[in-house]
Amino acid sequence: MNRPAWLKDAVFYEIYPSSFYDSNADGIGDINGIRQKLAYVKDLGCNALWLNPCFDSPFKDGGYDVRDYKLVAPRYGTNEDIFALFREAHALGIRVLLDLVPGHTSEEHPWFKMSGRAEPNEYSDRYIWTDWWIKGTPGHPYIGGETPRNGTYMLNFFKCQPALNYGWAKVTESWQTPVDAPAARATRDAMVDVMRFWLSHGCDGFRVDMANSLVKADDDDKSYTSALWRGIFRELRSEFSEAAWVAEWGWPQQALCLADFDMDFYLDHWGNGYNKLVRSGDAYLKGNDPMAFATDYLKRYEASKDAGYISFLTGNHDTPRLSWYLTGAQLKLAYALLFTLPGVPFLYYGDEIGMRYLETLPTKEGGYTRTGSRTPMQWIAGKNLGFSAAEAKELYLPVDDAPDAPTASEQAKDPASLLNTVKAILALRHGTPDLQADGSFKVLHAQKDDPLFVYRRGKLTLAVNPADKPVQTGLAGEPVFRIGTFEKGVLGPCSFAVLTRTKE
Repeated sequence: MNRPAWLKDAVFYEIYPSSFYDSNADGIGDINGIRQKLAYVKDLGCNALWLNPCFDSPFKDGGYDVRDYKLVAPRYGTNEDIFALFREAHALGIRVLLDLVPGHTSEEHPWFKMSGRAEPNEYSDRYIWTDWWIKGTPGHPYIGGETPRNGTYMLNFFKCQPALNYGWAKVTESWQTPVDAPAARATRDAMVDVMRFWLSHGCDGFRVDMANSLVKADDDDKSYTSALWRGIFRELRSEFSEAAWVAEWGWPQQALCLADFDMDFYLDHWGNGYNKLVRSGDAYLKGNDPMAFATDYLKRYEASKDAGYISFLTGNHDTPRLSWYLTGAQLKLAYALLFTLPGVPFLYYGDEIGMRYLETLPTKEGGYTRTGSRTPMQWIAGKNLGFSAAEAKELYLPVDDAPDAPTASEQAKDPASLLNTVKAILALRHGTPDLQADGSFKVLHAQKDDPLFVYRRGKLTLAVNPADKPVQTGLAGEPVFRIGTFEKGVLGPCSFAVLTRTKE
């Protein structure tokens, strides 16, 4: 595996720009607000950032409807602001990934406006169109009647997001183009140009939205889309050897082994290992046995460990926050486990203080049920919880108005807080190579109807007990790190311990 060396010790912090910190009192977070909080990110123990889309957009889908890939959205600042962010982050040892949306653009993108013209032009086939105004795209959503062009266009998600054309693996209609057609190649080259632009200005790589969706009618292995990405990486890595890419794919056997991404998110898909770890009703960290999680995860890990890194997430902008599923004590165990397993972990802003999922909020900018996970970061007690000096009615989203809404400032004062627990776990990870991305990993104990989960990372043995009763571990010694209790081999209720290697 030949991946950027810095990924071995990387811990990412995901920031939703609209909601992190408002530096100019307009009610919306911005790039300069992120710059002002870089010291917080570093002190937390995160040495890399993932910024959700910050490009120019109508914001009908939270910025995932891009109108100009090379322009920072004016509400967030300017290109010079983000270039300064790159420089200042690098000075603190922090890398920065941007969010790339290669599968579709906004319907307001100039490419699409040209593509929708009746007269043929260089952008006519940049998107996927049928050849008649009432002919749809079988198996895919489509829109007609919006442009002068005699045809309908395919959607990748919302109505505002027409699908870009990377070709079809199997061409069955006259309006479909193969993957090696000039139009498909032009789309691919345009996206490479976008990445090259930001990389040349100091960006350290990209999180790729819907990375497995590019080539249409692909086979089950996504072999055509994988080949497309391999070609892109061959070109860009020859110029930017330290750049990194993480896929929103959710299947590392494809994303890492076939498509050659550096990282792949372990996404929350119903019934998979991540879901059975933290979110489902019978999740392991709610006091159940670890088998559903361990079986699924080990299959993925063993198949991809030599190709790249699986990335666990505490949460993200698309899912309810973990605090909606787990208690405060369970959150500590969740983070201890997620941050000490192999791979490159991602921490969603506010998860380090247990921010709540505000499920009753009305939708904002296409967020729908996701909106409650995108509320402003809670910095200090007082006006807008320190997010913005604007009036409350002007905020992008309302802050948590509960009297006990957690804040970073208050938790920093409490040694036993979730925030300080996260800091301690990440400090342990950074100071212990065995706990980093490529350290060895072996499950020592995982059994049905038994809550104890024990695993080895190099010279360390780690044990988790999410149940409300103590368990005998058979391990000896004093832990070098613990949450809860560990005494004479007994791991207490809702406890976690890290020990130097003991006899199995």
